[in-house]
Amino acid sequence: MTRVRFVSADGRQVDEVEAPAGSRLLDVAQANGQPLEGTCEGQMACSTCHVIVDRDDFQKLPEASEMEEDLLDLAASVTRFSRLACQIYLPEGVDELTVRIPGEAHNMQGR
Repeated sequence: MTRVRFVSADGRQVDEVEAPAGSRLLDVAQANGQPLEGTCEGQMACSTCHVIVDRDDFQKLPEASEMEEDLLDLAASVTRFSRLACQIYLPEGVDELTVRIPGEAHNMQGR
């Protein structure tokens, strides 16, 4: 199991959940009420599931594909540690992962 920490954009709220290896981060986030829209439902056709991975955890993940990098170019507030949650599958052997929800995240599906 991986302990996933979701940090709100302002840093004031941290939600922790447990998820099994192989789980897709977008699914884990949505199941736990995080404001990640995932408009394309993980088809890598948008950037509405953009998250910022903690610097220390970033290296624990496989590298982003070229297509993911191209989509991140369309996201707001991209950093060196940005990823699309739909492309992160929790790796075996990773005990914890911390991600921050960017300030521009808006879940239009909840409205």
